[in-house]
Amino acid sequence: MKDKTTLDYNYRPPLLRWIPLSFQHVFAMFGATVLVPLLTGLSPSTALFTAGTGTLIYILCTGAKVPAFLGSSFAFIPALIGITEQFGLPYALGGAFCTGLFYAIVAAIVKFFGTKWLDKALPPVVIGSVIIVIGLNLAPVAMQSAMYNVDNYSLVYFSIAIVTLAISIISSIFLKGFFNTISILIGLVGGYVFTLVMGLIFPAYKIIDFEIVKKASWLGLPFLQQAEDGSYFWLAPKFALVPIITFIIVSLATICEHLGDTMVTSKVVGKDFYKDPGLHRTLLGDGLATTWAAVWGGPPNTTYGENIGVMAITKVYSVWVIGGAAVVAVLLSFCQKFGAIIQTIPGPVMGGISMLLYGLIASSGLRTIVESGVDFKDKRNLTISSVILVIGIGGGMLQFSIGENFNFSLGGVALATLVGIFLNLIIPVQKTEE
Repeated sequence: MKDKTTLDYNYRPPLLRWIPLSFQHVFAMFGATVLVPLLTGLSPSTALFTAGTGTLIYILCTGAKVPAFLGSSFAFIPALIGITEQFGLPYALGGAFCTGLFYAIVAAIVKFFGTKWLDKALPPVVIGSVIIVIGLNLAPVAMQSAMYNVDNYSLVYFSIAIVTLAISIISSIFLKGFFNTISILIGLVGGYVFTLVMGLIFPAYKIIDFEIVKKASWLGLPFLQQAEDGSYFWLAPKFALVPIITFIIVSLATICEHLGDTMVTSKVVGKDFYKDPGLHRTLLGDGLATTWAAVWGGPPNTTYGENIGVMAITKVYSVWVIGGAAVVAVLLSFCQKFGAIIQTIPGPVMGGISMLLYGLIASSGLRTIVESGVDFKDKRNLTISSVILVIGIGGGMLQFSIGENFNFSLGGVALATLVGIFLNLIIPVQKTEE
């Protein structure tokens, strides 16, 4: 019979069991964590470093009571891409930095006033619709990577993307247990191997170049970026009003994602983390991990459903195991050749993975609406959802200038979220007739 102590969050397994259990969590989070920086121009090594250290910060903030691993957040991808194109990557990191501080403010409010105000401002119809917008906003990015070599359509690229997608889908549907939780990683590796084989059989279609791996040193600091001239620099955050507001508005959706993940973790572990250590402490840990990540040039962090799935399968809820996984992620981030290999992953492979992942984000929004019992026969819900979808997917933009020096613009996910909150607060709830 299985030792019940393995179910406790404070259980410390024997070393020979501890190490493989921790590596299992690293594998579960790895694919998604490195995918975000690859899509947004950040460093995968930095993302591993900030995910590991961010998880340790989270464990510290929660008093080592909540077994949760933090990794790169997909919800911020549109904001990272949009702000980088308009202002530059340092300003996107500045927005992420302030998002973490906003989390801390929300944590303080939750501590003193509870969560009812969050439920009122962000009901399922708003959150579900915003999550759908997040996923569908990224669809063109996925298809661009899957089909185009620069600006030219490539059948070779598309075939690689389709094979990658097929492997991911087959792994997700037919594999069981632990392998099911790393279906994205399996698809990534499968697509990579297929691309290598294609290059060997048809030299003209050779896409992967290992020159960057040869040049990379074995060990190095993961938070230092390499310039084109070979020198290294620290990608420090910069601050401007529009990026900060954009990221904070998007964070309203990720805060609700945090609430959901914490609730699911509570159900899996059989312990109410809303009460002990308290939702304010889990929010604070999540926020500080995101601010910390921005300081070092990493993407915003969030609690990972993949790792919750691993706990549900293994029945091992030990914070020691999660902490061990965080240490492993940090150690991997210092291997520069490992980071260089990640950067050789071809665009069409990323496109194939993204076709599934971005669709899953949108589908999770639909699931939020369905499982919450949102009634679309109610014109109020129908109106709110419709406006959010059109503004978010259609590229709605709010722009104005004050004088010569102040230009403000807000669009996409951020504007759709703001409008959704506003409509939810002003449109009266219709009383149902008995």
